[in-house]
Amino acid sequence: MRENIKVLLVDDHTVVRAGFRMLLESQPFIGEIVDVERGEMACQEYSRFLPDVVVMDLSMPGIGGLETIRRLCQQNEDVIILVYSIHDEAIYVERALQAGAKGYVSKNSAAEVLATAVSVVAEGKKYIEAGLLPEVQDVRHNDTEQLHAVADALSPREFDVFCLLAKGLSAHDVAAELCLGYKTVANYNTQIKNKLNVSNAAELAHIAMRLGLIKTG
Repeated sequence: MRENIKVLLVDDHTVVRAGFRMLLESQPFIGEIVDVERGEMACQEYSRFLPDVVVMDLSMPGIGGLETIRRLCQQNEDVIILVYSIHDEAIYVERALQAGAKGYVSKNSAAEVLATAVSVVAEGKKYIEAGLLPEVQDVRHNDTEQLHAVADALSPREFDVFCLLAKGLSAHDVAAELCLGYKTVANYNTQIKNKLNVSNAAELAHIAMRLGLIKTG
């Protein structure tokens, strides 16, 4: 196991960052930790701090988690990113891995899981928390595969906007949540509907339910 692992912690909630920091600092193999609250700051801090592992959330204002992963990978193709997110749906995991993340852990997991995941990815291995992705032997229905392909057509930011719109948030609410301008969100809304070939929020919600982004029952 590697020792003195430098960690860049990225989460927009101060209390959450403080909790994660305390957890990681309690591990004997963790070295220096720097924490920031947004993806833009993570991209700047990465070049200065050169962490061994970036531990980051996905749902953040500004450029958001998926776009942050993409930009960090452009900065350094060897960057090691571990996503630690409240989202435990398979499509979030797949999108994060496609963007360049090396691991994914749910915030619903036990604290020890995060520590284990950091030590594993720091050694250049992948770590996906058990149960987050379908087993390889599971056969997906063709329509589900097609829906994932449709969702993959969205850019990282479009995907963030799509998820919020599909859950019933208005364009104004989405703009406030993601710290974007209303007109920007309205443009994203149009682009998303065009790409997914839908005309209203109800159809967006239907696709989101099929993707497992909205829980039913």
